Amino acid sequence: MQNSVNPKNKTTKMMKNIMGTALSGALIFGMPIIAVSQAAQAATAADNLTAAKRLNALLANTKSMTANFTQTTKGANGGKSGLSAKNGTFSGNMSLQRPNKFRWNITSPFEQQIVTDGSAMWVYDKDLQQATRQNADQQLGNTPALLLSGDPSKIASNFKITQPDAKKNYYVLYPKASGSNFNSLAVSFNGGKPIMMVLNDSLGQVTSIKFSNVKVNPSINSSQFKFTPPKGVDIINQ
Repeated sequence: MQNSVNPKNKTTKMMKNIMGTALSGALIFGMPIIAVSQAAQAATAADNLTAAKRLNALLANTKSMTANFTQTTKGANGGKSGLSAKNGTFSGNMSLQRPNKFRWNITSPFEQQIVTDGSAMWVYDKDLQQATRQNADQQLGNTPALLLSGDPSKIASNFKITQPDAKKNYYVLYPKASGSNFNSLAVSFNGGKPIMMVLNDSLGQVTSIKFSNVKVNPSINSSQFKFTPPKGVDIINQ
């Protein structure tokens, strides 16, 4: 039986896992600031308009993407984040397709899935046997997920885009909206492919996501972005 349960019940542990791993996402989703070295500060930066055009061009070429990832979250004191109930380092695989579709699979040290088809967003924790359903519009509007899976032409509307060194494909974005759950997001490209994202959130935590085995514009079955709760799990609607 799939049960609809009150979000206040049995969710504390799961939400700690989500806060420590998701938004990542990409997700993922709340995805912070990378410290700019003195050398980078001394480099000639591109103006904001040029930076926005260059980043838009890079992202516009990516209609879909798959990759493996390693994600590490450190707390404000430099240690691994205490928000995670299990560990500060996670690994897995991801896939995305424009517009606003992605799957983020954590496979180690535990299993968790974040899936959205652009309408509903699901967070499934296998250990807790719980699946949380959220409105994707509320989660994607001003988050890093928009950067990789959203409409590239709208990025400049949501973020101030900077390129600290005009000769390097490295960009730092700052959300324009107040109340965002992250302060800045840095993304690096190599050969036109995103290889790393670094985020600083409002709590002083730094999340680094390194991508490997990146494939740009592969064919992805649409079923990858659909989620059906397994039989017997608790379903939480938020």
